[in-house]
Amino acid sequence: MTIFDKFSLKDKVAVVTGGVGLLGAEFCRTLAEAGASVAVVDLNGEAAGKVAEGLAQSGYKAMGIAVDITKPDSVNAMVASVLSTFGRLDVLVNSAALDPKFDPDAASKGIAPGAFEDYPLSDWTAALNVNLTGMFLVTQACVKQMIAQGKKGSIINICSTYGLNGPDQRLYIKDGKRVAYKPVYYTTTKAGVMGFTKYLAAYYAETEIRVNALTPGGVYNNHEEYFVKNYSAKTILGRMAKKDEMNGALLFLASDASSYMTGNNVIVDGGWTAW
Repeated sequence: MTIFDKFSLKDKVAVVTGGVGLLGAEFCRTLAEAGASVAVVDLNGEAAGKVAEGLAQSGYKAMGIAVDITKPDSVNAMVASVLSTFGRLDVLVNSAALDPKFDPDAASKGIAPGAFEDYPLSDWTAALNVNLTGMFLVTQACVKQMIAQGKKGSIINICSTYGLNGPDQRLYIKDGKRVAYKPVYYTTTKAGVMGFTKYLAAYYAETEIRVNALTPGGVYNNHEEYFVKNYSAKTILGRMAKKDEMNGALLFLASDASSYMTGNNVIVDGGWTAW
């Protein structure tokens, strides 16, 4: 077996939640290119279908599935659909997560959006439901099939540098004026992702079910110039990531190239956390 063989996902089936997102869509294509049949899973079923259709047009096997990851029935139906279509389940990428949602009334209160003191309970609760409970439900449903297939599989949970360190709120200052805060739920839930990863890795000791985290740094997505400048100044490489720069690490964790890794975290952040 060559090193290239170890990275192959031929005859494997992968599920990617948040599959239409900036990184999620990249992950779907990466896994498909490596040989996997891919289930593009997202709350937006129409968009998931379009991502899957694009992969199919490129000659890959893919299906789009609408699912609300906070609802057990929806999650179980998704897994049943994957098994009905592809017959197995080998890789799970938990990429679904809420983006920061700011209080629209914050400005009228004289508070920068995302400020902790008046952060809405409804937004906090919604983030916990998606970023943690949703990950719990999807993993619980998918891992049952991995156990049935011989207790083997790879689970990859997408974390964030803000799950390792507190956000530098200075990044959100434009022309000397604060324009926003990174909200409290983001660090809290992403730190929870790391705890969940380590728990599951230890729980599945003495099996070949591996559970790891992938921690991206900031990925450029049409950010305002002030933010790009502020963020880039804090990275060793002096820039934000391109959306395809997480794909190599993702494939490494999904494939047998990482067969001796579990309970670990691969950080791809341009050196953000190194100084």
